[in-house]
Amino acid sequence: MVFVYAVLGLLILLLAGDALVKGAVNLALRVGIPALIVSLTIVAFGTSAPELLISVQAALEGVPGIALGNVVGSNTANVLLVLGVPALITVMHTSQCETRKSYLVMLAGSVLFIGLAFRGVFDWIAGLILLAVLALALGDSVREALAHRRAGKPDPEVEEPEGADPDMPWWKILLFLALGLVGLPLGADLLVDSASEIALMFGVPDTVIGLTLVALGTSLPELATTVMAAIRRQADVAIGNVIGSNMFNLLAIIGVASLIAPMPVDPNLLRFDLWVMLGASILLVPFVFLRRDLTRIWGVVLSALYVGYVLLVLT
Repeated sequence: MVFVYAVLGLLILLLAGDALVKGAVNLALRVGIPALIVSLTIVAFGTSAPELLISVQAALEGVPGIALGNVVGSNTANVLLVLGVPALITVMHTSQCETRKSYLVMLAGSVLFIGLAFRGVFDWIAGLILLAVLALALGDSVREALAHRRAGKPDPEVEEPEGADPDMPWWKILLFLALGLVGLPLGADLLVDSASEIALMFGVPDTVIGLTLVALGTSLPELATTVMAAIRRQADVAIGNVIGSNMFNLLAIIGVASLIAPMPVDPNLLRFDLWVMLGASILLVPFVFLRRDLTRIWGVVLSALYVGYVLLVLT
C-alpha cells in the first residue's frame, strides 16, 4: 500500500499544482498584473509548487535527504531524461534556439548551489543567498522583456502565460485556488511519508529515494511538456522549459525550504550526485552555444546516461 500512497500523493500534487497555476494566473490577470510579469513569475513559481511543497514538508519532518535529493535528482533527470526521451522520438532543432543567457544563469546557480552545499547545511543564510540571486535573475528578465516589448520585438524566452483564460468566472478562479492550496500540502504529506517508509523498507537512505523515486515523479510534468513540444517542433519551448525548471529548483525551492528548517547535506551528495547534476548541465553546452541539434543519437546517449546514473544510485 505504501507505493499506492506514494503514487496517490504524487498525482494529487501534480493536479493541485496545475489548478493553482490556473487560478493564480487568471487572478493576477483579472486584478491588472501585466501578462509578461505573470508569465515570468507566477507561472514559474506555480509550476514548481509540487517540488516546493515536497521540500518544505521533508524539511519539517526531518528528512532533508528527500528535499535535497528531489532537487538534485530532478535537475539531473530534466537534462538527461526530459531532453533525452523526446530526442528519441524526433530531432529537436535546438540550433535555432537562443537560450544562452538563461543557460548561463542556470549554470551559475548550479555552481553557487554546490558551493553552499559544502558548508554542510542549507540554513537561513544559504536560503537568503539563493533567493537574492533568484530575485536578481527575475528582475533582469523582466527588465529585458520590457525593453523588447518597447522596441516592438517579442522576447524569444518569454511565452504567454499558461492557462490564461480572460473569460474565466470568479467562482472558477477561486475554486482552482482552493483546490491547489488544499491539494498541495495533502499530496506532499502523503508522498513524503510514503517515501520515508519506502526508504525504511529497502534499507536505503532518504536521499536515495529523493534522487530516484521522488525526483522522477516530479519531473514527469516537464517530460510530458517537452515530449509535446518536440512533436510540435518547438525545440525552444523544450530546452527553455528544462533550463527554467532547473534554475527554479535550485534557487527558489531550496531557498524557501532553507528558511523554514535547516537541511544537513548528505556527504554522498557532495561526493557524487552534485557533480553528476553539474556534469549533466554542462552537457547542454553543444546545444546552447555550438548550435547543435538534439538528434536521436544524442537522445540515446542522454537516456542511457540517466538509466546508468539511477542504477549506480540504487546499488
